Amino acid sequence: MKNVYLDNNATTPVAPEVTEAMLPFFNELWGNPSSMHHFGGQVKKHLDEAREQVAALINAEPSEIVFTGCGSESDNMAIRGSMDAADEDTGLITTRVEHPAVLGPCRMLREQGVRLIELGVDSAGQLDLAELRRALAEGPAIVSIMWANNETGVVFPMEEIAGTVKEAGCVLHTDAIQAVGKIPINVKKTPLDMLSMAGHKLHAPKGIGSLYVRKGTKLETFLIGGHQENGRRAGTENVPYIVGLGKACELAREKMSEEITRVGAMRDKLEIGLLESCPDTIVNGDRKNRLPNTANISFQYIEGESILFHLSDLGIAASSGSACTSGSLEPSHVIRAMGVPFTSAHGSIRFSLSRYNTEEDVDHVLQHMPAIVTKLRSISPFC
Repeated sequence: MKNVYLDNNATTPVAPEVTEAMLPFFNELWGNPSSMHHFGGQVKKHLDEAREQVAALINAEPSEIVFTGCGSESDNMAIRGSMDAADEDTGLITTRVEHPAVLGPCRMLREQGVRLIELGVDSAGQLDLAELRRALAEGPAIVSIMWANNETGVVFPMEEIAGTVKEAGCVLHTDAIQAVGKIPINVKKTPLDMLSMAGHKLHAPKGIGSLYVRKGTKLETFLIGGHQENGRRAGTENVPYIVGLGKACELAREKMSEEITRVGAMRDKLEIGLLESCPDTIVNGDRKNRLPNTANISFQYIEGESILFHLSDLGIAASSGSACTSGSLEPSHVIRAMGVPFTSAHGSIRFSLSRYNTEEDVDHVLQHMPAIVTKLRSISPFC
């Protein structure tokens, strides 16, 4: 059976070059980079090189990169750490379509009395910047707005958002976990204060992330203990995984132009083929301003989970736009926020590609998907 992996927004396979770069740090270069002896010193230089590689991908200074355990930690560190460093009357502004790693800490802080505003999106999944300006007018705030949506791939106009937030004198964090490595990011050009990334979204291992913190940004220490990461995050650095993240960032920088073109063409072929072969099918989100690898498609009158089960039986991995946890069949919060009709929202499927996918993968999905949709609609109570 042919296996086709189209769930790269959930996690990516580790690049062979990344694995190769990591291996010496398990058996040969195992010293603690904080140690003064040569066992530590020879490791420290590789840690510094990885920091430079991560910084180069987003055009930051190496001293502005803090290594973390994952993207969720980076988001929490940015939101809770900057709130701890802010004045008492500072509020929070975010959007209704953020990842739970942002919505979770924001809503926790709201329960503790922090003023929270959640901005809506239109039917294309885009923000209304006039609503952002009105929210900023309500008082000082820390703003956390994602660069690209993990479900739809919609890319927000971050340069314009950053300019608006800075004009209001507020702090801006962006969850760029889906965007980093897929589209160009230049933090010297975009005046944001903090940016989160996660290694396993760009072919590094799970369990490593980073937070860009612009020089001068007020941020309370999230993990307290040692002096690591320039006092930003205590704990001995996870050197093998940091080296892996650095290599993955280097590869992403080298391959980005090719990935945008080649992966984008495969995504378009898949999307157009499904729209043509499966009636009553719509694309969710802005089809112009989005990541090159992501297509979120609703197949009306059927459940997304049923589609996924049939795809899995054929060796095809994708993901659903609806949450089926704890017995709930409610569509995802992103799809609901966009106002997708009920008959379409439940049948939302996200296909997310990577540079390791091929034209044959796309053809395999296009070969089988029409029969799956026809079969499920034949037994659907909504048809």
